[in-house]
Amino acid sequence: MIRLRRSTVPARCDPPTGPPPQLILASTKEAPAAARAYAREFVEQAVADPDPEHTFTVTLVVSELVTNAIRYGTEPGDSLLVALDADDNRTRIEVHDTVRREPRLKPESDERGRGRGLFIVEALATWGTGERPMGKYVWAEVKRR
Repeated sequence: MIRLRRSTVPARCDPPTGPPPQLILASTKEAPAAARAYAREFVEQAVADPDPEHTFTVTLVVSELVTNAIRYGTEPGDSLLVALDADDNRTRIEVHDTVRREPRLKPESDERGRGRGLFIVEALATWGTGERPMGKYVWAEVKRR
């Protein structure tokens, strides 16, 4: 006969602290502000002794990538995913959307009042793209100085 041994002490783990590593947002005009607040809180929890410049840079990059995903990577009613990972040396950002078309840097234009987001991201971080089964993700890594 097989007997199951039960521990006399129930298994226990501490509840997680800080925001989760992923956030799902509706593709709306409010999404960039929500993503900035989420990124700020995440960095402050995940990075030991976060400096204000790094936190600002991460929130700016998140905002630009989310704005691009809303404008060019989603349709009305879609959602997007923001995933963050951080250690004491860098913060990695991924923004997943539903359109496979890759982002590209556009030539400067005086007529357009927008289209500079990837130039900002490129000035502040290393970035690239990856494929997903139903869309793509744009990633960026912000190094700590």
